[in-house]
Amino acid sequence: MKLIEKLLLTLTMISFATLAVAQTQIYSEFKTNDEENNIEVFKHASPSVVHITNSRLVRSFYSLNPQEVPQGTGTGFIWNEDGYVVTNFHVVQQASVVTVTLQDGSSYEATPVGSDPDKDLAVLKIDAEGNKLSPISLGDSSLLEVGRKVIAIGNPFGLDTTMTVGVVSALGREIDSVSRRKIRDVIQTDAAINPGNSGGPLLNSLGQLVGVNTAIYSPSGGSSGIGFAIPVNTVQRIVPELITYGRVQTPILGIIQVPQPDYYRSLWDIEGVIVLDVVQGTDPEKLGMRGLQRVQRGRIRLGDVIFEIDGQAIANEDDYANVMEQHRAGDVVEVKTLLDNSIMTYNIELRAPPNR
Repeated sequence: MKLIEKLLLTLTMISFATLAVAQTQIYSEFKTNDEENNIEVFKHASPSVVHITNSRLVRSFYSLNPQEVPQGTGTGFIWNEDGYVVTNFHVVQQASVVTVTLQDGSSYEATPVGSDPDKDLAVLKIDAEGNKLSPISLGDSSLLEVGRKVIAIGNPFGLDTTMTVGVVSALGREIDSVSRRKIRDVIQTDAAINPGNSGGPLLNSLGQLVGVNTAIYSPSGGSSGIGFAIPVNTVQRIVPELITYGRVQTPILGIIQVPQPDYYRSLWDIEGVIVLDVVQGTDPEKLGMRGLQRVQRGRIRLGDVIFEIDGQAIANEDDYANVMEQHRAGDVVEVKTLLDNSIMTYNIELRAPPNR
């Protein structure tokens, strides 16, 4: 009986060993369709992703020689073969020295080219050989749907080129930028985004850029399944202007807005953009648009209050700026205002922003 038990035990062990070998061999060759896609996207896109180090020059109390002190790290990606790199504005904000490290480990000191704090975007330039630069493929964020798979690649906590996978959780979100302006039409994803992922790409299943990871919602500071990305269609509109002009070329209407607008809107119980004054030589001045006026006994008389531009309601400065961003200098817009309880209509030609 003991001989039979030993024989059975031996056969069982051989069976398990054979099964283990078979499973190992099968697993090395087996991938699900989703795994194959993840691996393909990572291999295709990761050479485009860079590590960004933000440093400041600080002078010690005991020495006149400035010391380079790291402020933090983030992520960016290669925009084109000319060496332009896109990242978040807050990644390079207040930096004295910005270093960009490519996937092969080579590092370059970057030159700031342009930035848009309102959209939390910045463009850098590095002097690297063209064969070292792998521009990212661009997608179309308007094609995204809730439930679509997205992939984030970045440098969370300083760990180089890490990939996380998730889905589009929501579209059309709003978040606050560094300048406290609202960034609209933001993508929400549950792909893990941690400190250090900022400025990195959010990719679709084809490995195309659909967003720039910019923020997480987390009381603890770590990923809690709610991350946000600026849609690539916004990025494609802004980045060429940053490269050419150093800033976004949002046209001007020709008005000066009041400071502390929320206080005055509350004071007068109104909605809209309150005109403080008009710019000399612009259409608002020529057409008689009126700003605030001081009348008898120091009282302030309300002038034009813009409540609609080209059929779009204007409740505050964010609405106003959003409409302006949709236009270019030379466009003519229909502006409706409230003036002395009457609705006024002005056809105004937008002008290019002044040089700074």
